[in-house]
Amino acid sequence: MPGGAGRTMSNRRGSTNRSDAWQREARNTGYRTRSAFKLKQIQERFGVIRRGDTVLDVGCHPGGWSQVAVEEVGEDGAVIGVDLKGCAPVDGCTFVVGDITDEGTQQRIRDALEGDILRVVVSDISPGLTGQYEMDQAISTDLVCSVFDFAYPLMGSGGVLVTKVFQGRGIEALISAANTRFSTVQRFSPDASRNSSSETYLVCRNRKEKPSKGTGTMSVQELVNRSLADDGFVIPAGESDERREAGRVGFRLVKSTSGDDE
Repeated sequence: MPGGAGRTMSNRRGSTNRSDAWQREARNTGYRTRSAFKLKQIQERFGVIRRGDTVLDVGCHPGGWSQVAVEEVGEDGAVIGVDLKGCAPVDGCTFVVGDITDEGTQQRIRDALEGDILRVVVSDISPGLTGQYEMDQAISTDLVCSVFDFAYPLMGSGGVLVTKVFQGRGIEALISAANTRFSTVQRFSPDASRNSSSETYLVCRNRKEKPSKGTGTMSVQELVNRSLADDGFVIPAGESDERREAGRVGFRLVKSTSGDDE
């Protein structure tokens, strides 16, 4: 067998073994999913969740991140999870079933907050995948923008937002837009992520009281679309089908689905 092929197979076996180790650890410690360790590693590195915090977990199914969040906030905190799929109950967490981009779901989240201010938003959400990487990355970026634009008004000054993103053309535009809302935006790839995954996480800390000057009333979605258009990646609506097929077709593409267990 050629050396290159042997290394590829070895890498795959190594990745599978590490994946299995996290799955075994999840079973041994009572977490519903191996992805719980991604949030635990983010928490260990950045300390994003504090005792007494109110936390929103977006794309929470099956509840692994919600379990970790409940542990971190303690008895005086509160956790709200939202997903298209229902979750088995987690003590200390209120679950909302629905699409985070839907106004009705958003209102149910506001109702669940009962006037509390969000301190932390965590999101391991993923879109329904088409199998076309650039399209999937665009859809994912759109979904992340929706989370930013919904959550930002509900958060207090100094709040934190952690979200999964996929590497690709939209990520720099998204980081630039996130910097208009948060003082510090960092990328982080937990060890618990699969080696084969293109995911990374944005850890956005110290929510600004107001968006940065010069952004006006533009949403994160609008800032990202403008940045991509300036770079030639977005083909505006109304352009020829041929050009739209060859380039970026924008980010309002499909409805979201629940978080995955990568």
